[in-house]
Order: sequence, then C-alpha cells, then structure tokens
Amino acid sequence: MGPVSQAIAVTAVSLRSIGQRWGAALVTVIGVAGVVTVFLAVLSIGEGFRATLASTGAPDRVLVLRSGADDEMSSILDRESVRVIQDAPGVLRDDRGPAVSAELFVIVDVPKRSTGTDANVPLRGVPPEAFRVRSNVRIVEGRNFVPGSNEVVVGRGAADQFAGLEIGSILERGKHEWRIVGVFDAGGTVADSEIWCDRAVLAPAYRRGDTVQSVFVKLASPGAYEAFKDSLTTNPRLNVKVVRESDYYAEKSRVLTQIVRYLGYPIALLMGIGAIFGALNTMYSAVASRTREIATFRALGFRGGAVVASVVAEAALLGLAGGLAGGALTWLAFDGYRTSTLNWQTFSMVAFSFRVTPGLLAQGTVYAVLIGLVGGIFPAVRAARLPVASALREL
Repeated sequence: MGPVSQAIAVTAVSLRSIGQRWGAALVTVIGVAGVVTVFLAVLSIGEGFRATLASTGAPDRVLVLRSGADDEMSSILDRESVRVIQDAPGVLRDDRGPAVSAELFVIVDVPKRSTGTDANVPLRGVPPEAFRVRSNVRIVEGRNFVPGSNEVVVGRGAADQFAGLEIGSILERGKHEWRIVGVFDAGGTVADSEIWCDRAVLAPAYRRGDTVQSVFVKLASPGAYEAFKDSLTTNPRLNVKVVRESDYYAEKSRVLTQIVRYLGYPIALLMGIGAIFGALNTMYSAVASRTREIATFRALGFRGGAVVASVVAEAALLGLAGGLAGGALTWLAFDGYRTSTLNWQTFSMVAFSFRVTPGLLAQGTVYAVLIGLVGGIFPAVRAARLPVASALREL
C-alpha cells in the first residue's frame, strides 16, 4: 500500500473507534463549540452595527455638511447656504419643489429599557420634505407629527430599545414637552434609532435661529452626484463638503467595528489556547487507548506518517464538529438579536441587530479546525514514535 492508502486505512479505523471514546471526544467538541460561540457572538456585534450604518443611504441621496465638520453635531449651515443647495444642478425637482431636507440634530437623554440608565438618543428636527427625501421611511403606528406642534414620531428601533417612547407618552426635556404620536420604520437603517419632530419647533427650543446642521438631498439620478458636488464645492459663496449618505454612515461605523475586532480576536485566541489543551488531552487519551492498535499497524508495515495522519485527522474532525455546533448555536441564539450601543464617533445610541453572516460562520469553522489540528500534532508525533515491541506487550 502507498502512503496515501495507508493513511486512509488507519484514519478509517481511528474514526470508527471514536464511539468507544465518546466521553473525551465530546469534551473536546463542547470546548471548541464554546470558543466558536464566543468568537462569533462578539464579531457579530461589529458586523451588525456596520451593516446597519452601511445600509443607510441610497445611491441617489447625498449629505451636505459644513466643510471640515466630521459629523452633523459639529456642522452648521445658514439659510442662504440652504437656498444655494436647493438651486444646485442635479437635485430632484417636481411640482412639489426640490427634494431637499435641511435638518437639525440634537441629543436627548432617554433611559434604556434593559438597564434604566440614560442613553444619548438623537432628536432630529426635519421639514416635511424629509419623508420625500427618505422614501424608505414610513409611519407604521399612530400618525405623523403635525407641523408647528410639539409632537414627535420615534423610530421603531428607538421604541424597542428605550423606555417612555410609547405612543401617547410625553417626552420632557427642560421646559419643553413633546408628545409621541407615531412610530416610523426606516428599514433597519440609522434613522430607526432616532426621534423626529418639526424643525421649525425644535429650532427655537434649542436656540438655533435660522441655522441648520445638515442638508439631505435626493438627486435626480445617482449619476448626478459629481455635477452636484462640483457645483457646491467650487461655489465661492459656500463652505461645504458633499458626501454620499451611504459613505458618511459607513465611515461612522469604523471605530466601533475596529474596537469589536480588536477585542474579539484576542478573546478568541485566549479561549482557543484553552481549547487546544482540551484537544491535546483528548488526543493523548486516544493515543493511550489505541497503543496496541497503533503498534499492530506499525508491525504490519504501516509507516509512522499514516499514524500521524490518522490522529491529526481525528483531531481536525472533532474541531470541525465543535465549529459547526458553535456556529449553529450562535446563529440560533444571536442572529437578529436586537440591541443598541453607543456610536463612538457621534456619541449617540444606535439600535441594530446582531448579524451572524456566512463569512463569520466560515471564519469560526476554520478556526475550530485549526484548534483541532494544533491539538492533534503532538499526540500524533507521540503515536508515531511508540516502540513497536514494547507497545505490543501493553495490556
């Protein structure tokens, strides 16, 4: 028999005997599954947060901020700038006028349902054009706010995650009271985490005068972006920057996604080391229980490489089983689980869902197999070096 045939034969015998060592094998599978579950659960936080922000924005929607501003909170635009933006080429226009929404953005404290602690929730002052510019936003409960009134509507994500945002409730901020009259759905985008009200009412409440912080624009077509951008950035009357809405929110997910990855991979590495020791223990036990069997193969002329291959293959299979079990458990327990966290770049809360993607599942499975392979190497070498004569005399 050739080396490959020998390896296949010995591996087949090894795998058939796993049932006789199911206890030790199960410990390894459970250990690896635990590592994969934690690994995927942590990374699914970053994946879900990134997906929520990255999905915010359409190809024909752009955001205009003051030049040099990193976000809406640090931006300010006057009324004249808004007029120039409305008249720019490329803006969608119809009998209702230009599809331009000049908005205000402030932060209010609202307690989280889970902990009761206050969290920073965006309160956005919008004109009627906001629902036209963001065609994905629709009222799903109650009704829209009446322009000129102290009424607000809340995003579905905000209503789920924060207390006191039920329809009919009163949101008190300083000397102002805002009645919640409806819930809107924004398709799982960032707007789902916000509270919306009439900009004309919010401006005097926060002493903003005639200024706004951002202008959202719906273009006539995605291809009109460059002409629109050039007309504004080269206009001497303006000091603005123009970005696609999707690019703006994708960049805002960068910090938290990096934090999650920087935490997730070291945690998985440390837990993986523990799982490797568990695999080592299991495979050493397997080698010890198969001492006479391995020696018999060696006496029959099977090479040490075939023995090594069988032990490593068994360890990798146990790792694979643990990886698949951990992946399935994570997907069932966490995929779609809704929560909220602080966006470190805007210091406001964002509601999002965990996402256990096929890519993450593949990473977890590969990591599990590597744990098994590393855990099987040293026992495999020991098995290949067993003295044939003395091993055959063992009981």
